[in-house]
Amino acid sequence: MDGRDTDICVIGAGMAGLACATSLVAAGRKVRVFDKGRGPGGRMAARRAEIVGETVSFDHGAQYFTARDAGFCKAVSGWTDKGVAARWPAAGDDAFVGVPGMNGPIRAMAQDCKVTWGTRVEAIRRVTGGWTIGTGAGAITATTVLVAIPAEQASELLGTAAPDLAAVAAGVVSEPCWAVMASFADRLDLPDSVRAATDTERVAWGARNSSKPQRTGNECWVIHASAKRSRELIDRPREEVAAIVLDDFFAQTGISPASPMHLAAHRWLYSKPDAIDGGDSARYDAQAQIGIAGDYLHSPRVEGAWISGTKLAENVLANT
Repeated sequence: MDGRDTDICVIGAGMAGLACATSLVAAGRKVRVFDKGRGPGGRMAARRAEIVGETVSFDHGAQYFTARDAGFCKAVSGWTDKGVAARWPAAGDDAFVGVPGMNGPIRAMAQDCKVTWGTRVEAIRRVTGGWTIGTGAGAITATTVLVAIPAEQASELLGTAAPDLAAVAAGVVSEPCWAVMASFADRLDLPDSVRAATDTERVAWGARNSSKPQRTGNECWVIHASAKRSRELIDRPREEVAAIVLDDFFAQTGISPASPMHLAAHRWLYSKPDAIDGGDSARYDAQAQIGIAGDYLHSPRVEGAWISGTKLAENVLANT
């Protein structure tokens, strides 16, 4: 550690990265976390909007999560005890959401870790006894580097620093998703959640965001276009996509169209990865002291990201 800025650098402060960092910090390790986002969330982010003088938050990424793994069940229980997660029956008896937004658990974990937001890691370079991590705000050095960002981004970042790990990430393909956020003056004649009956439909999911615990707003919806529809619209302007997907939603649900008070869209380029079959849920090169974690190594769910990040931390602790 002599001469190093930190023991461990974690790149990415989504669920995988913070699950990893939390375990390492609990074990007494010195950790720094960098994330290009402006605040906690990743694909569990929440988007704020001013609607008729009220600040409304939309869960425009992951809509809910389930817990089956024993370790993750324990983590979720802790989040519910802290009031940063709660059940949401509209998505199923075993469904949970973050409180007051989906990023509630992420925000809580970040408080116990040293996270630098709004900082993109641009390069990783091997140096004697460790790594140099180049960011838009300057460079730091670390003994260990752990990368917990979407597979496509991880592959690019690790290309020369860790070719074998880059190759693992390069084998993953993620589906895009256009997410539309809409608010209406009157209640829509629909249940709180609407799922597509088949993969061929244009809208994969719709949720009355305002039905979730501790949400603000009167009649607020998040609508996710299907992967196929998202690819068709991938390079269209956001305003155009928002209107198209809303029309798709009304047509698919069969209800009368309504004019939204607020309408916006967000493009998730790496929404749902095609997870790698078999293998470890995290990969760590103990000799070089560099590793990767993410839902693409386990399962494309919030739980899968947590399991992968936690496993990567276990691998680090077992080898140092």
